[in-house]
Amino acid sequence: MKSKELVKKLQERLSDTHFEWQFDEKHNKVRLDHKELGKGMDISLPGILSKYETKKELAIDEVIYTIQETFSAMEKEYAEGFKNLDNIFPIIRSTSFPKKSKDGHAFVTTDHTAETRIYYALDLGNTYRLIDVDMLDKLNVSAEQITEAARFQIRKLNTKVKKDVVAENVFYFLNENDGYDASRILNDAFLKEMRGKIEGDMTVSVPHQDVLIIGDIRNEAGYDVLAQMTMHFFTVGTVPITSLSFIYEDGDLEPIFILAKNRVKKEQEKK
Repeated sequence: MKSKELVKKLQERLSDTHFEWQFDEKHNKVRLDHKELGKGMDISLPGILSKYETKKELAIDEVIYTIQETFSAMEKEYAEGFKNLDNIFPIIRSTSFPKKSKDGHAFVTTDHTAETRIYYALDLGNTYRLIDVDMLDKLNVSAEQITEAARFQIRKLNTKVKKDVVAENVFYFLNENDGYDASRILNDAFLKEMRGKIEGDMTVSVPHQDVLIIGDIRNEAGYDVLAQMTMHFFTVGTVPITSLSFIYEDGDLEPIFILAKNRVKKEQEKK
């Protein structure tokens, strides 16, 4: 299938007069704008074409679902506005993630680690929208109020984990698929509770948006297993964050490679 054929198929499936289409042949993408809302989205075509080779119509179904859910969220936001802060949640992203929206507005963010940054989202049901500074006036709140509300809301989410043992090391997986799995890394009470169960080194990993891995590393093999595990999740995740894991000590997150260097240094100092 060629790009023009794909665009035509999408137009047929989304035969709605609310939309305006602009096919950018040079950059191989299509721009879809909602006439009433004055908002739109860019759809990159190469990735869809690649999926179509193996998934056929299912690939088209996935794109249609994404488009419909995105515009449905925009319509809901436009109709209902912002009533309270109960649907504000923190989102973990890599530091390479854009700091501005496509409209050029800076997102509300907070520094987290050298590998990760905290963004904030307005939950709209089946999807969410990242909050930018332009939205603060509509919400009639400050950035500080957003961050406080998000931290409070993340503590309300389920923290049920599944356990697996590999080479005498224990791994706990949190995978609710609610869009906020990785965000549980910000739930301090949850991390402290897990620390109480762990006998060895406690590691925390957020390879992609929809999983949080906590490791009870009891031998050297555990670190090798962890590295392979996080790299696998990082490569298969739809929203990758970081393949680097963190050691959790005294409420702080420290990248494993830094800790390893420190330990080597301490051993050398002892000698």
